[in-house]
Amino acid sequence: MKIYTPDREWPPEYRAVIEELKKITDPVTSGNILDSGVIAGLEVSDDTLKVWLRFESHAEYNITGESAIAYSKIIGDIMERFALVKFNNVYIYDLGNHIVGIFENRRKRRPEGISGGRA
Repeated sequence: MKIYTPDREWPPEYRAVIEELKKITDPVTSGNILDSGVIAGLEVSDDTLKVWLRFESHAEYNITGESAIAYSKIIGDIMERFALVKFNNVYIYDLGNHIVGIFENRRKRRPEGISGGRA
């Protein structure tokens, strides 16, 4: 995981993700989720995106009320923008490293020349 800081020099594949994350609104602050401090870290590979959010899902104050609704919306927005559109696998974690959102594309493409029928 790379800790998110706005002034960091990011590789190109990270910059593309960061530009897309800027378009997601934090329902609590009405700013984007990067400026509001919701994003704690990122990990980007060829087909997988991992995002760490700056909250703990098991903390009592985050389980109920507006915070839970806000984080749920943010998780949904991240999935909508990235799952299958840009990445086959998207994992979203809280600060305790608990998965709070997951999408895995289980359909794998077969290499050319290999048929999928029964013999």
